[in-house]
Amino acid sequence: MFFTLEEPHDGLIVEASSELEVRSVKRPDFSGSLPWETVVGTLVSDHSEEGLNAYQFVFGSQRVTASRELADYARDAFPAGRPLLEAILDLMRKIHRDFRFDTKATEVTTPVQAFFQKRRGVCQDFAHLQIACIRSLGLPARYISGYLRTLPPPGRPRLVGADASHAWCSAWCPGAGWVDFDPTNNCVPEDGHITVAWGRDYSDVSPIHGVLLGGAKHTLDVGVDVMPIQ
Repeated sequence: MFFTLEEPHDGLIVEASSELEVRSVKRPDFSGSLPWETVVGTLVSDHSEEGLNAYQFVFGSQRVTASRELADYARDAFPAGRPLLEAILDLMRKIHRDFRFDTKATEVTTPVQAFFQKRRGVCQDFAHLQIACIRSLGLPARYISGYLRTLPPPGRPRLVGADASHAWCSAWCPGAGWVDFDPTNNCVPEDGHITVAWGRDYSDVSPIHGVLLGGAKHTLDVGVDVMPIQ
């Protein structure tokens, strides 16, 4: 949806409401996936539609830049011969352990390298970092934007990011397809993660994108409720 607001104004409210059917996703065999070096070596020669689609997510993007420093950081999770998904799962746990969730530490424009040095940020930063690490090793990874259930099912903990838009990452594995990982919450997404869009990084999937001309400073308030319907 596109719109233009040309009249003088001091506020703008955007509301979106959707009803979604959520289906359970079969958890892949992490230890049974191909060795990660094998996936790197076969990407260039895989000319299937799925392989070509995945290959575009190996390269750098506006907000995610690969680097030797990030490859070195991820390296201990990727020893020779380790199954790809098992290695990425270990990387997710490492990021969750080494970095802290802090809503005041970064901004929407904070680059990956700044977050890596500061070690504090929000879900967008966690997702961008894991994507950058994966791409730095020559593997495909994409950014997922979506929402979390506001109230978790009985017996499950409340996840960070449940009151706003959330972000996590997805890695491609031959035979298993795209598999999601949530480094902010240190979990493999299930039916409580609602995918809205995916892209190379946040720039591709911003919920609202536009140009603001004139006016003074402005603030943004976001609220999200995701509730099951009977």
